[in-house]
Amino acid sequence: MKTDPEAFIRANTSLMPPPHVPEVSLYLASEAHELWLKTEEELEAIGLPPPFWAFAWAGGQGLARYVLDHPETVRGKRVLDFASGSGLVGIAAVMAGAREVMAADIDPWAETAVRLNAEANRVSLGFTGADLIGQAVDADVVLAGDVFYDRAFADALVPWFAKLAADGKWVLVGDPGRSYLPRDRLEFCAVYEVPVTRALEDSEIKKTTVWRFARHEISKMLPNLP
Repeated sequence: MKTDPEAFIRANTSLMPPPHVPEVSLYLASEAHELWLKTEEELEAIGLPPPFWAFAWAGGQGLARYVLDHPETVRGKRVLDFASGSGLVGIAAVMAGAREVMAADIDPWAETAVRLNAEANRVSLGFTGADLIGQAVDADVVLAGDVFYDRAFADALVPWFAKLAADGKWVLVGDPGRSYLPRDRLEFCAVYEVPVTRALEDSEIKKTTVWRFARHEISKMLPNLP
């Protein structure tokens, strides 16, 4: 890395609560456009991948809110916070009584963000930078906030989530209406009106739904898995 992640995060973010999850404090970019809208050349110059970890995305806020409002979902269970970004959802799961939480994100900067955010909230989270898609996971519940924004990513996630659900795991996703959400595979859990940053989204409030990946109609997707 060209830049020290911890020093950069502390210098370019502020510790603040996401609007829909005030129980949690995160190191977030206070001016979204200043950090998020840097050019690819500027990001490359400092060795920074797109800083998804610096923002509390609507899907993650909705999912974290659901976990805190329904602690029985994770209480006493092993939880995987997939594509964790800031670690918001995983932190909420610990607060709700999860026995063990593992945050997973392939962005190496996310590991530092998750560690700092966990420390700020006085909770303990594990972290893995491994690409888990298609793999078995040692968890009872898989939480995924705002992951259906890209077609190729969604095409990889759907059969994997389906297999995990078929194996008896709870797979919960938080989504504010992204283009590649597989609604025909999902069961409704809850809906929230989540305040978001106008610089990142097309509105100041995003209707965000929490879904559970259904266990039916799994067989047709299983051949897609290795």
